[in-house]
Order: sequence, then structure tokens, then C-alpha cells
Amino acid sequence: MDKKLNRYSQLVEKIFTDRYQAGDVAVNFSRSDIELASAELDVSLPKNIGDVLYSFRFRNKLPESIVATQPVGREWVIELAGRAMYRFILVKINRIVPRDDLILIDLPDATPEIIRKYALDDEQALLAIVRYNRLIDTFLGLTTYSLQNHLRTTVKNVGQIEIDELYVGMDKRGCHYVIPVQAKGGKDQIGIVQVVQDIRFAEAKFPGMKCRAIAAQFMQDQVIALFELTVQEGEVRVVDERHYRLVSSSKLDNERLIDYGRD
Repeated sequence: MDKKLNRYSQLVEKIFTDRYQAGDVAVNFSRSDIELASAELDVSLPKNIGDVLYSFRFRNKLPESIVATQPVGREWVIELAGRAMYRFILVKINRIVPRDDLILIDLPDATPEIIRKYALDDEQALLAIVRYNRLIDTFLGLTTYSLQNHLRTTVKNVGQIEIDELYVGMDKRGCHYVIPVQAKGGKDQIGIVQVVQDIRFAEAKFPGMKCRAIAAQFMQDQVIALFELTVQEGEVRVVDERHYRLVSSSKLDNERLIDYGRD
């Protein structure tokens, strides 16, 4: 196991096992508990303490000792529970991963060549490519504008959150929308906890606007999967999903373009 991940696992495992009792559906802890666990285990703290939790929220599996306490059909996730407060909470297993049976929608690539040259396989590059190609407009059928990216703010009963990018938009009737976007590249997974946070933020800060939460994910061969997500009966549900492949105009297939219009 990677030394860093092993260290992170030790810290998270200790925090959980010290507080968990059989039958618990939530286990609360604070940022300072990470420091206490580090001292008790004689494990050095990472410079970025927040990365300990981020890694298990979006990137890696929780230690087996924690997974072993999960009831059938449920899994532990880590959510924010206030300023410097966190919570292990059991949720229904709900993997938001790209389907493998959807058609690829070819679009002319409007990404500037210099961006393509230096873009990495991470969320920063993904957000830029989505923005330059107006994929949010195409996906939602709205006219949208990027309002702010990497927005750090606080939400009541949640604490500090960061939204990868925030769009606002309007439809043909003039109705306004707020559109939080989370982007995942590489091995990062779409976080259902982040979806809930984004929606709570939109409801609190933009009460007069309809929220349409979006997740973007890099797939193989630079295909981009877009999801519209919502919360229904306390669970994150997929409203819509599309897979876009950006190609040069010379590679667009006219027959396929016609087929796209046949709903």
C-alpha cells in the first residue's frame, strides 16, 4: 500500500473505531481529532490535513475495518457537518459512474490549440474544456455563463465547501437557473456528498432560481461524460447522462449528425 495512503488509513481507522458503536448510522468527529489520532498513533501529520479526508471522499476506499461494519446495501461516506466538523454517515450504495451503453455524441472541438497542448488529465483541464466548448449549454439546452470557479463558501449546518465551477443560465422563456458543476478527472470519483452540498448551497444562496446540478467526468480517449443530478427522497439520482467526444470538424459524420435529431 502507498505509504501516504497507509498513513491516511491509519488515521481515519482510529477516528472511526474510537467512536463507532454497533448500530450507529452516523459517527461525528472534528478536524482536531485527526491531530489527536496522529499523536496517539505516532504518525506524522500531512501538511494538508484536509487531504486525509478528501482522499476517502473522492479517491480511495475506506479501510476494510470500516467497510466491514456496513450493513447490506449501505456504505459509509464522509460528509461535512459544520465548521471543522465531519461525519461518517451510512447512505444507500449509489455509484455515479458513466454507463457503457450510451452513444458517443461527436461535437466540433472548440478548445484552443494551446489549451489542448498543455491541458492535463485533471479537473482544471476538464473545466476549461467544458467551458470553451459550451458543453453545459449543449447538455441542458440553456444559455449559460460561468459566474465563478473554485468558489469557497459556507453553508449552514454543512460548513465550508468548494464548488468547482458555478454557472448561471436562462431558458427561452427567460427563467433563470443556478448550475453548480463538479469535475472529476483521473481516478477521482463523482462524490454524492458533494452533489448534496452543491444543491444545498444553491437553495440557500439562490432561493429564487432553479438548481440544476452537473457533474463532469473524463472517460477514456478524452470522452467527457456529463450528468444532471438531483436529490430525491434523500438520495442522489441521475436525471440525465450524455457522453461527448470532441473531434475536428473534418471527422464529423453527416449521417450521424442527422441521427442525433431523431429522438
